Amino acid sequence: MLAPISVNLASLNFITLSPMLIAIAGALGILIIDLVKKDLDKTLYVILTILVLFVDMGATLGLTLNERGFFNVIMIDGVTILGELLILIASMLFIPLALTSKRFHEYSYPEYFALFLFMIAGFQFMVASDNLIMIFVGLETASLALYTMIALHNTVGSHEAAIKYFTMGALAAGFFVMGSAVIYAVTGSVELYDIAKVLQERMGEPGMMVPIIGGAMMLIVAIGFKVSLFPFHTWTPDVYEGAAAPMAGYMSIVPKIAMMIVAVRVLGMYIDLGVETVRNVVIAMAVITMTLSNMMALVQDDVKRMLAYSSISHAGFVMAAIALDTTKANSSIFLYYTLFLFTNLGAFTLLWISRHKDKTHHARYHHPYVKFAGMIHIEPVAAVIMAIFMLSLTGVPPFSLFWGKMYVISATVDAGYIWLAIIMGLNSAIAAYYYLKLIVYMFLMPAADRARTVYNNRSLALEIVIGIAVFATVASIFYVQPLMHYITYLIGASGY
Repeated sequence: MLAPISVNLASLNFITLSPMLIAIAGALGILIIDLVKKDLDKTLYVILTILVLFVDMGATLGLTLNERGFFNVIMIDGVTILGELLILIASMLFIPLALTSKRFHEYSYPEYFALFLFMIAGFQFMVASDNLIMIFVGLETASLALYTMIALHNTVGSHEAAIKYFTMGALAAGFFVMGSAVIYAVTGSVELYDIAKVLQERMGEPGMMVPIIGGAMMLIVAIGFKVSLFPFHTWTPDVYEGAAAPMAGYMSIVPKIAMMIVAVRVLGMYIDLGVETVRNVVIAMAVITMTLSNMMALVQDDVKRMLAYSSISHAGFVMAAIALDTTKANSSIFLYYTLFLFTNLGAFTLLWISRHKDKTHHARYHHPYVKFAGMIHIEPVAAVIMAIFMLSLTGVPPFSLFWGKMYVISATVDAGYIWLAIIMGLNSAIAAYYYLKLIVYMFLMPAADRARTVYNNRSLALEIVIGIAVFATVASIFYVQPLMHYITYLIGASGY
């Protein structure tokens, strides 16, 4: 007769689960409120969601470094804390946009806010675990919620975007599962620290490198789909075009942060073991991604699609740093996305201000360049703010992303990849053309039809979000150094 299994609740260390449990409890609370009382104002749900996010952030900041919990599948290290903080900060900037002065379909549903919190919990599980099964559960939880949120925008374009994203997400999930299965077959474990030990012992066995590299390639494909690396990037512009502008901005940040952290853990394991094939494949994909996406961005007629290709280029830029697998490179990744978060979400939010249902300037696009012609005469403040965001994305000092790019390039040079640093610099120069092109339209081109370009999708929440984004973009010179010290401390304390 089998002896009964006893579980010591104290050893489960449930405090490590507290950020995810708070988000899930908040989502369930919103659903219960809707069951009890229908047709409550969306402002209530926005405020509740923001409160949940603030409590979640407090729980995250209260976590203790280098602890494990819940049968050792949850790992609290510096990467976990940084990842969860970035996810929560981006979410707290995004959700107030629901308080727009216009009526949009998705914000009238309490389920939208519940799905949003379920999505946050999924992303938090992804960044807080080194267990391949738990990472997959978090990935699918977040993805299924995100697909639905995109479709809730309730336009032909958003439905198409949701279906395309779902299809590509299913492919990515399939490759992730297959890669994990190959790794499990070779090592007998789904825990990265156990996998690393077994691979270290078995790498010298005849024929063993084939399944080891094969499993790694499948995981790289899954990561490539989620962060839009070449050749798995083709869905991104279409999905961003169909989604609401703020949602497109959010998608360019948070899902990529979560999957980049998975890449840091998984790919870093292979690189630490000396599997140079993985490093070389990732660097090659990163170089092709940033170069090709910049070339495609040059010929776009729509600002939203240009920003979509721009986000692909930035993902390639950061992926190159992941391949270096040094403490400085990993620290620069988090600095880069912290600064990119404010700039890119701010730029997409400004697109939303100028949104109107009729395509008055182009047969297909909502945001063609010509729409922004003469914007300095129509909305001078908005034009100046958008110019600041474009200069930051270009990497013009002293704006925020200049510092992010400098730290990434510096880490690349320190790692001995001078040729890669040169390619990064050249791609930043190429990107300057399409960012400055929008500034030229706004400041130097005459307005084609001022009467039909209306910037009236405003609210106090929108102005506050854009104000925070502008402040972070402009004032970055004063806080980059202490921020980098904090990031480096957390990364170093975790052994990365």
